[in-house]
Amino acid sequence: VQLQASGGGLVQAGGSLRLSCAASGRILAIITMGWYRQAPGKQRELVASITSSGSSNYADAVKGRFTISRDKDKNTGSLEMRSLKPDDSAVYYCNADVVYITDFGDRQRDAEVWGQGTQVTVSS
Repeated sequence: VQLQASGGGLVQAGGSLRLSCAASGRILAIITMGWYRQAPGKQRELVASITSSGSSNYADAVKGRFTISRDKDKNTGSLEMRSLKPDDSAVYYCNADVVYITDFGDRQRDAEVWGQGTQVTVSS
């Protein structure tokens, strides 16, 4: 199973960006999909997550500005970011808790599937 993140870039404060995450492989279900970020010198932190039932959770710092969504049929997710601030600058990673079929035909669950990260830079 692989996750491919895209959509980062450079934006001015107050601007918007949309991040996308696409999962591929022999996926049976994505239980939870989330976005994390890591700024230089800081620990990776949860930004937002969404369950298979559509229940979402946000870090206090992004509530009201970011919106997480997912398409269960396409195994994709997105993070809509508005009113961006310089403090939002970081490498953003998508993460998924996935149930999939292994090469041996077994059903397996991996809660630590990560995308490669995409840089978001917000200038003041």
